[in-house]
Parts: sequence; C-alpha cells; structure tokens
Amino acid sequence: LPDQIARLRRGAVTVGFVTGPGELDGIRALRGCGTTALAMELVPRISRAQSMDALTSQALVAGYRCALEAAMRLPRFFPLFMTAAGTVRPAKVLVLGAGVAGLQAIATAKRLGAVVEAYDVRPSSADEVKSMGATFLDLGLDAIEGTGGYAREQSEDRAARQQEALTPYISKADALITTAAVPGRPAPRLVTRAMLAGMPAGAVVVDLAAESGGNVEGARPGETLDVDGVTLHGMADPASAMPVDASRLYAKNVTNLLALGLSAEGWSLDLADEVLDGVCIVHEGTVRHAPTAALLEEEG
Repeated sequence: LPDQIARLRRGAVTVGFVTGPGELDGIRALRGCGTTALAMELVPRISRAQSMDALTSQALVAGYRCALEAAMRLPRFFPLFMTAAGTVRPAKVLVLGAGVAGLQAIATAKRLGAVVEAYDVRPSSADEVKSMGATFLDLGLDAIEGTGGYAREQSEDRAARQQEALTPYISKADALITTAAVPGRPAPRLVTRAMLAGMPAGAVVVDLAAESGGNVEGARPGETLDVDGVTLHGMADPASAMPVDASRLYAKNVTNLLALGLSAEGWSLDLADEVLDGVCIVHEGTVRHAPTAALLEEEG
C-alpha cells in the first residue's frame, strides 16, 4: 500500500509482484521515497531466468487449483465408471488458454479422468495440448502470437468470430476453465453470458482471470454465481489456496533472483545483468519500466 511504501527508507530494495500498470499509486510512492523495486512479474522469458520465473511457478499452482475447483463444484464424476448399475460417462472439460496455467488445468483434469478439449489463440500451443492427452480445437482463425511466448490482444472482429466458433464447444462441456491473459492488459473477454445458456444444467465455469476483468462475462473474483443453472466461479488469488507448495516455489524464485547480485562484498544491483535490468521497475526515484512510465505520464 502507498502509505506503507512511504515508510521505507531511501535506498531500500523491495522484491515482489508490483504489477505496475495496475498499481500506479504504489509506483508513485516507490518513486517518491527513492527506493528500488524489483518486480517478479517482469522476469525475462530467457533460459537462464527460468528458475526465477515466479509467474510460471504460480501459474502452475493456479492451473492445478482451477481443475480441482471445477471437479469439486460439478455435481457429477469426472472419470468414466462402468458399474453393475450402469455406465457413468466421463465429464467433458473445455480449457480456454494453454499457457502454463491452462496446461496444468488440462493435465489435472486428465488425471481425474475427464475428456478434455482446449483452445488457445497461439497455434504453437497445439503440440503441448496434445502432449497432455487433450484435443486441440482448430477454429480456423488467424494466429495471435505476442513476444515471449505470450498471446497478444486481438481485434474486436476477431474476438467476435472466436466467440461464435467456440459456442458449440462450450455448449457440449460439463466444465469450462478459462485461463487466458495478455500481459499488462485486462483479461480478454472470451465467453459471454449468452454463450453459457447452452451448457448442460449443473455445468461449472471456473474463470482464473476474474481478478483482471474476467474471461467470462459477469465473473467476479472470489464469488460463485448461478447463471441460469450454470455455476460461475471467479478465482481469487488461487495460489494462496495451496500455500505450502506455492510459497516454496516462490521463495526459490526470489532466492535465485537475489543470488544474481551476490558477491564477496555483499549484494548490489548490477543493471548490466539483463535479468536484474529487466525486473527493475523503479530505481532511485526513476521509473524504468517503459509501459508503466508512459501510463504515469498520461495521468500526469
């Protein structure tokens, strides 16, 4: 919080998720008190920084938790059961977004015995989806590939065509899990309330992106809503629901990052190192992250 940041001494170094574009008051406070802030969400997507990538480690936890939330809220089994009383067909699960969180949701749903389909705007995700045992949906749309392996924002026309193409798949799903995100932007709207209308009674929708605006219309973080017989659950800080492993992974990310600045003389911020340079969002009163600096300038 800005008032807490203001109590930091000049020259102090903070490490954590800063989320600059969404927390401009905090950035102003960091700039005003002359501290240095290292933002874990800005770790470059390069090989030598993989062990410091907190976005990936926490997305792993989040994707796993999403699948569990869907399984617990769905009023039927995920796996196939063949019994003397009859056969119970496996649940059909659709995952939108095949980043780290989406792939982990796919893997977990498959382990629980569901039949899983998945979609991502990046065709390059198809092989990863298939390696998890799921079916990748080809909607016949142009690719949307951003930098660093992330998706980028799409046009309104493409978004409308994508929604239209996804609707029949959503209507056949017992559980829908959405994990799509665009760095530094509100979550893309993938699913409207009208698209949920065709889902079976008792179907479950879990929106991992609820905190950043939601992939599903009407999703609110930490709330479970009934949308005409469909359960819509907005995730809120999912990693905190698995605190032991989430904390262990995050602590290792931070330790590995700080180790870059260690020497016999102690710790120092070496901005010649591309990883430390990339994560340094504020340094001694200067906002170094260009998109955040631009937003601050726009707001005066």
